[in-house]
Amino acid sequence: MSRIAYVNGQYVRHSEAAVHVEDRGFQFADGVYEVCEVRHGMIVDLTRHLNRLDRSLSELRMAAPMGRAALTFVIREVLRRNRVSNGIFYLQVTRGAARRDHFFPAEGTPPTITITAKSTDPAVAAKKYANGIKVITLPENRWDRVDIKTVGLLPNVLAKQQAKEAGAQDAIFIDRSGIVMEGASSNVWIVTRDGELVTRPAEHGILKGITRTTLIDVAKKLGLTVVEREFGTEEMLAAREVFFTSATGICVPIVEIDNKPVANGHPGTVSSSIRDTFFDVAEKTAI
Repeated sequence: MSRIAYVNGQYVRHSEAAVHVEDRGFQFADGVYEVCEVRHGMIVDLTRHLNRLDRSLSELRMAAPMGRAALTFVIREVLRRNRVSNGIFYLQVTRGAARRDHFFPAEGTPPTITITAKSTDPAVAAKKYANGIKVITLPENRWDRVDIKTVGLLPNVLAKQQAKEAGAQDAIFIDRSGIVMEGASSNVWIVTRDGELVTRPAEHGILKGITRTTLIDVAKKLGLTVVEREFGTEEMLAAREVFFTSATGICVPIVEIDNKPVANGHPGTVSSSIRDTFFDVAEKTAI
């Protein structure tokens, strides 16, 4: 079965999907996106993802491509046409196609919207959870508005590649003061020796992850204490557990940072409990 994509009002073969050569997403990275997990035929945390999409569009003064009800219908239809029961969908909105100019295009220029979906193997994720991952730390070099989920991800791409070349699976950005920011595509959490879950406040400097937000609800259900504050590299290396949260990984334990083991070098029990409880708490929308 060939994959199907949605492009500006039409469902087309994935291999034939295309946008205009002067689309501003292509020319200027002038666009935003969302990635959302699908688990057992249910879209996970759809409302929060679409709320964040609305915020990203608003922050960039970009028009929404359609209303919430219509967008939800299209997302479901893309998932159905691709027969995705376990996997993800990727949604991208740009300021549209117009003659290349740094100024915004003429008022009324329609935004570009594309949606794709693909199935993933839960067994692959389960193996990652079982073994944990290795990461490296890198100096923060991104723009100041990473709270907006834009498609301008070149620093993240380079960080991921540098991690791969170092024999790791991911990277964590560290600011000039030695404070942990976030992963190249995820939020960072630590479990202190006292059992507190600590993550950086999301008002500025990091993306307010949807999985991060739901995990706070999960922690409350498990009776865990969540503290939102800054922490540095040394505290992270001394933590009982360190893990990433993201829509594609949910809760991924980190067992090694810059070739140094985290605790005993194995995934911890807190991240495991969170992962086991996450889908009981998260919003689930039927396809």
